[in-house]
Amino acid sequence: MALQLYNYLSRRKERFESLHDEFVGMYVCGPTVYNHAHIGHAKAYITFDILNRYLRYVGYRVRYVQNITDVGHLTAEGDRREDKIEKQARVEMKEPMEVVEYYTRSFFEDMDALNILRPHIFPRASGHIPEQLELAQTLIDAGYAYQSGNSVYFSVKKWPDFGKLSGRKIDDLVSGARVKVDEGKQDPRDFAVWRGAAPDHLMRWNSPWGEGYPGWHAECTVMAKKYLGLPFDIHGGGLENIFPHNESELIQCEAAYGMPYARYWVLNNMVTVDGTKMGKSLGNSTTLKDVLNAHNPMALRFFLLSSHYRSDTDFSEHALQAAERGYARLEQSILDTYMRTDESHIKLLPADLNLFQPYVHRFLKAMNDDLNTPQALAVLFDVAKLLRTTFSGRQEQHSAALFDEARTFFRIFGESLLGVVSPGQSSQGTTRKISEQKDKLVSLILEVRNAARERRDWHTADMIREKLSDLGIVLEDGKSGTATRARRNSDSR
Repeated sequence: MALQLYNYLSRRKERFESLHDEFVGMYVCGPTVYNHAHIGHAKAYITFDILNRYLRYVGYRVRYVQNITDVGHLTAEGDRREDKIEKQARVEMKEPMEVVEYYTRSFFEDMDALNILRPHIFPRASGHIPEQLELAQTLIDAGYAYQSGNSVYFSVKKWPDFGKLSGRKIDDLVSGARVKVDEGKQDPRDFAVWRGAAPDHLMRWNSPWGEGYPGWHAECTVMAKKYLGLPFDIHGGGLENIFPHNESELIQCEAAYGMPYARYWVLNNMVTVDGTKMGKSLGNSTTLKDVLNAHNPMALRFFLLSSHYRSDTDFSEHALQAAERGYARLEQSILDTYMRTDESHIKLLPADLNLFQPYVHRFLKAMNDDLNTPQALAVLFDVAKLLRTTFSGRQEQHSAALFDEARTFFRIFGESLLGVVSPGQSSQGTTRKISEQKDKLVSLILEVRNAARERRDWHTADMIREKLSDLGIVLEDGKSGTATRARRNSDSR
């Protein structure tokens, strides 16, 4: 079965076929860096991390582009709509780019903690002003946009395919009561490609129409085109942004360049709290910093993968704690497996997993079905259950082959594909195994030394003490027996 993805452009699952053989171009809307990331961000970027990993597994070379929005994303509330970063800069009494740098670093820290592979390119909106100016001028020249004062607006009624992504009908759009309509618009439904800057606006650039800054939708259009070309394979993002953001991206691209934009639109659903969308602006978001300070990052990743990316994920502390307990059981099975195998035996080739072919088949079937990670995780648990049965049953005649293949299975499907087994866990299992072997060896040596002492063979007993000291292990004889500790710099040799 080939990979099937739900395409919001067609509203159905489609077989994924890349535009170019063995290459996939993927663009994902990135964060607006005016505050710390929250759990909703984690769900989005874990989703596309999984897609990136799986595309690479099945043989594609992926170019993954994820933007950083550092200008142009306005608040939705109130008569005076402010740039989110400028608003935060005023609150913190900093330069806007200080805010950008601080929260961008914070975002990367959180993504790294969640074992999310870094995209290949992180373009910033502020670094692509010339391209956005060119887009605005191209739309004006094509008759789809118009200048009004220092701003440029896209004329929505001139585009016949409006709504083909979001399903919205142009005649149903009403200028909202929450947002003050820009006075310069010919039609309240039009959107800004370039905005003229008010006198007190901090971030501003020269343009043919006066000083201003880019519209939010323009940045994704020009950066996707620059780094992936047109059309490209996959556009990812949050479903809540399908309108107006994604719709506007698409129509201004096709109007300006006369070419299709993205072929597959893969959008993740929201994280909710008591059924309400989690968001900074709504005041109900939980930052990743707070969650990761209290919980295992891999448990949070596990929790978010336990629901399908196109389903809502309702977050609560109780739900996360339950997921953490489930993950701990899986993690323990994986560590036990790593301790019972020799790393030199590992072959990271799916074809070698003869004992696990039914599980491999089920895992790949789940992933090919629109990245069904809940079912894929269920396969990991079934493998873990099989191994626990084997441990308790002491089936030694099967253990060597079974655990070699189990470790390979977890390396490929738990670590490389789902990312719920962090790379350090395999080394953690090996380290724990070595530590236990060392303890057993020291105990055996002490038994030999005690036997020598009982024979009053002080020469052998002292030689063992000296040799262990050379290895950094100090013996301390007492009434209750011999204790060991690590040698300190102050110890005499």
